[in-house]
Amino acid sequence: MRFVASFFFGAGVAAILAACSASGGEETFAPQFPDEGAGTVKSSDSNGSSGSVAPESSDSAAEDSAWATLVEWTEIPATDVTRGTATYSISSFEITTTEVTRDAYTKVMGSVPQQTNDGEDFPVENVNWYETALFCNAYSKLLGRDTAYVYTSVGDESYLNGLTIDYSAKGAVRLPTENEWEVAARGGTTTTYYWGSDEAKKYAYYAQSKGPVAVGQYIPNEYGLYDMGGNVAEWVNDWYGTYENKDMTDPTGAETGTNRVVRGGGWSEKATALASSEREKKAPLYKSHALGFRIARSAK
Repeated sequence: MRFVASFFFGAGVAAILAACSASGGEETFAPQFPDEGAGTVKSSDSNGSSGSVAPESSDSAAEDSAWATLVEWTEIPATDVTRGTATYSISSFEITTTEVTRDAYTKVMGSVPQQTNDGEDFPVENVNWYETALFCNAYSKLLGRDTAYVYTSVGDESYLNGLTIDYSAKGAVRLPTENEWEVAARGGTTTTYYWGSDEAKKYAYYAQSKGPVAVGQYIPNEYGLYDMGGNVAEWVNDWYGTYENKDMTDPTGAETGTNRVVRGGGWSEKATALASSEREKKAPLYKSHALGFRIARSAK
């Protein structure tokens, strides 16, 4: 069954979002964003090991091991999204119920960057976009799967030289695309916030000053996903750019750019940053204690 959603565009968005209280409101329009000039990522000198797809493999015993239970997956149904006059057909996919935790990151990568405070079940933060890609590849290999991120070498700050993303890699762990993330966050809703007009503080941790909290402490959305608004903002795969106004299947965003998309809003931000359609953009080497990620993969 394919769910159909409409994410409308229009003028006067700034006034609409400003008028929305922390408790949310009914959404009539989603913001239309200015065109981002195409660009390229500045390369770094390579000083690390090269990366490529892992040997092709079928379903493995690793999927039945402790690695498979390191995160909890939720399957999101196929959804048709209307943006302006265009229809985006989003295939069914899986996404983690919570943001990637410090415990999961440490077990996969062997160490964790400097964090705001202690707590294994807190979301990992202070990771740049490339570090999230390396986590995805490492976890894919532990599950006996192909890898989605293909690159020639690792440079300074984990910059990945010669990077391409293989969305066809079966069962490969990756970041969600921007449209996948929004479909998952909305949980079938079309309101500004996935909790509709209920109190935001019951669903999201935001407007705080002391860092993130343990994942899964607030009411989940209709798909059973926690912290899709607040706690830490989340990296997604896409370069930041305008939405294409043509029918597409599983769009993956601009081919090049200078900034990657960030979604969801973090613990230090206001309620307006938690809106399901709200977008931010950050250079892929950017790090913040209010920025983490969750992972996705194509549905089996």
